[in-house]
Amino acid sequence: MAEYKLEVTTGDMMNAGTFDHVFVTLIGTGGKSERTELDNEGVDFQSGMTGMYTLKTSSSLGKLLLVRLEKDPLFVLPEDEWYCSKIVVTTPEGEVLLFPCYRWISRGERVELRGGRATKAFEDDHPVLKDHRQKELIDKRSLYQWEITDPKLPHCSDFKNISELPAEIASMSKLTEMLYTKRTTGAELMFKGPLGPTEQWEKTEDIKKIFWFKETTMSVYVREHWKDDDFYGFQFLNATNPIMIERCSKLPPNFPVAEEMVKPFLAEGSTLQMEMMKENIFLCDFKTMDGLPTKVHDGQTLHVTAGLCLFYMNPENKLKPIAIQLQQHPSEQNPIFLPSDSETDWLLAKMFIKNADLMQHQSVSHFMRAHHLAEVFAIATLRSFPVIHPLYKLLIPHVRNTLQINTMAHNSVFGPDGILHTTSLGYDGMVELMRRSLSELTYSSVCLPENIAARGLEKIQNFYYRDDGLKLWDIISSFVKAIVKHYYPSDSDVQKDTELQDWISEIFTHGFLGNKASGFPASFNTAEEVTKFVTMVIFTVTAQHAAVNNGQFDFQSWVPNGSLLLRKPPPTTKGQSSMKTVFETLPNVGETVKFAAMSWVLSEQYTDAVLLGTYLDERFDEPAPKQMIKDFQAELSCLSEAITKRNSQLEVPYTYLNPNQIENSITI
Repeated sequence: MAEYKLEVTTGDMMNAGTFDHVFVTLIGTGGKSERTELDNEGVDFQSGMTGMYTLKTSSSLGKLLLVRLEKDPLFVLPEDEWYCSKIVVTTPEGEVLLFPCYRWISRGERVELRGGRATKAFEDDHPVLKDHRQKELIDKRSLYQWEITDPKLPHCSDFKNISELPAEIASMSKLTEMLYTKRTTGAELMFKGPLGPTEQWEKTEDIKKIFWFKETTMSVYVREHWKDDDFYGFQFLNATNPIMIERCSKLPPNFPVAEEMVKPFLAEGSTLQMEMMKENIFLCDFKTMDGLPTKVHDGQTLHVTAGLCLFYMNPENKLKPIAIQLQQHPSEQNPIFLPSDSETDWLLAKMFIKNADLMQHQSVSHFMRAHHLAEVFAIATLRSFPVIHPLYKLLIPHVRNTLQINTMAHNSVFGPDGILHTTSLGYDGMVELMRRSLSELTYSSVCLPENIAARGLEKIQNFYYRDDGLKLWDIISSFVKAIVKHYYPSDSDVQKDTELQDWISEIFTHGFLGNKASGFPASFNTAEEVTKFVTMVIFTVTAQHAAVNNGQFDFQSWVPNGSLLLRKPPPTTKGQSSMKTVFETLPNVGETVKFAAMSWVLSEQYTDAVLLGTYLDERFDEPAPKQMIKDFQAELSCLSEAITKRNSQLEVPYTYLNPNQIENSITI
């Protein structure tokens, strides 16, 4: 007689338990056990409970391969799905094996769990395991399918509604349904303006009144300093879109800024050419937006500026705008605005640049390069890797709830009738901007160290996004390198892992549309290539998303600081504006309330957030990767302490890349 000890853990979420009958069958190289009910005295399988069971067989089953679970109804009670977290089996030989489950099990469903160490396909040496692996991938590819909604954009999942998603990747679905509908509506009611919704603002004091129930330290600072040039420059480094600015060593030919124009704003005795040589001149060029279709608003076609903004890092290490041209082609109707112009001319020029920046942020930096790519990574991971694969175990925490939130966002935020349809570009313009940006997207641009170097921003002062981001990149890379080296000790292991090659091929095809010029890999030849790409994936869905998402309310709720919608055309002559012009250009009361509510909902952290480095599900069975996770968490904790200490000494702290503010996946 042989005895197997089973520890069966039920998930701790609401309604995870079951009153149904649960049966288990152990399958080994020497045969299989009888189908045995797991039944102790009292109630089994309550939420958060671990039950201990003994299963006896006439002899040892040999090497244990699979654990089969089945659930039958108790009398005539209605269906109650059971969330099984994991099963730990101690064999008669004393071997302790982990069988991760982490899924809901319904009546009549047969679930077979793989256990033991993570393996790659070519390492499976038993027909039962090979068949199980193949069947799992067939089922996954049937369940998770690609859909092409636009041939010039990354492909997405074919799920149209979150009710279609498998339960294990769509937890908290009711909360998510509230997120973009009831929650947004409720936020709009709370951000109520003092005037009627269609009236225009007449003074900033009235705009302040809509924030009676919600503000942050940073949002208050923005309201007080939004006109300041040095704070304006600071935002291009450390607000929600820190990926546009680059060092300028030579002016573009279509931006004829003369020396005498900017001389008053440079250090005494210096020139523009001298400051370029000192690497103190920087540029934001929104040429990608030139000629985009725009929204028709109240019967009028809105205007979007494909502008250029020149910045100077002065001797006090403050980055200030010193010249703005609002269109790409210089002409008498397209003057270069300067800080010495009238206050409202200069204010309007800055507002139109920020309008372009925010639309680029939402459509490209936030939605396409974070949410959309994360969806590609998630689908490819779910389709290409069985649960026993080491990269599935590594990556599955980083795709948590991504398909759920994106399925909602495709309709409620970015669809033809979504919130972002109310921008100056409107739906068609935003989509075209994403198409253009994807066609120019390169592998190096999404790898932060290469991105910073390509933009010439290695030395610029007070660039906390760079400082914190590079440290995070290195920490993530070190962790990924350790995992990859453990499971791929040689490059030949990489080359013969067909599932790994399928994964990167799907991402290249469906995410980057097979564009070889982009530099994205279509296959892997070395472990180093795998490490770099997986580092980029994890960084994108954690740190990069946090950088472009978490500060939205802080910086964007105060619409004079930057608005997605401007109602009047940009100025074409100087000296014709007033504060009345500024208020006529800003969104009206109702539109302002809507944007404030949107920025709150999109950047709010929710109670079920899982922070970077937190691996709630126990999937790795070997001591080595478990220790690697602990080392990873320790490095993140040290960085968090260092960032907190630095921020305590800053007038304007940068918190968005503090690991204690970064989620492990895109869930909002």
